Amino acid sequence: MTTLCVLYPDLLGTYGDGGNALALAERARRRGLDVDVAEVRLNDSVPDASLYLLGGGEDGPQRLAADLLRSSSFVSRVRDGAKVLAVCAGLQILGMTFCVEGDDEYEGLGLVDVVTSRGERRSVGELATRVNGQLLVGFENHGGRTTLHGGVDALGTVVKGRGNDGIVDGYRTKNIWATYAHGPVLAMNPWFCDEILSGVTGTELEPLVSVADQLYQERSRVLSS
Repeated sequence: MTTLCVLYPDLLGTYGDGGNALALAERARRRGLDVDVAEVRLNDSVPDASLYLLGGGEDGPQRLAADLLRSSSFVSRVRDGAKVLAVCAGLQILGMTFCVEGDDEYEGLGLVDVVTSRGERRSVGELATRVNGQLLVGFENHGGRTTLHGGVDALGTVVKGRGNDGIVDGYRTKNIWATYAHGPVLAMNPWFCDEILSGVTGTELEPLVSVADQLYQERSRVLSS
């Protein structure tokens, strides 16, 4: 059984990021894989899971989510190899520090050597990133500028929009995928959904044709033209 755990959808659910779990579950079930989706809300303990999902949120909820995760078993589970998909605020929380409420610096979970400061302007609009030859599409709405340190690899190179800094978007470690792309990103990018699903299940997936795949091809065509 593959367990997908959505962390604090009541705090980090901006722009439908909870739909990432639905996309993973649906594409898994269509291939005959057993999947369970769990949600951790305020005052819930963090269970063992195959993949944890963190979404976007405003400053106050983001800071509260960081405090809750810091006092839970989440950090030790990720350090032990648990897999994570982090979007926007979730991406920032996993780093060393991030800024909230103006330029106030706040301690992150320290799981990835990245730092998020306030950008000179807010990044809002279409986001397209080249990831290993594939186009990752979505949209962004954030005020952060994220700097990668210590050899942390970016998820991809920005084609349109801003991402971390106008050059790259997100980051990738052996067990974490992180991006500024909302959408939800996995519903908009079936290939990325399958890449994560394959990594989580350890299974080589058969191709799957769906409306989502067709919409992705059309969106990619428009953005590339």
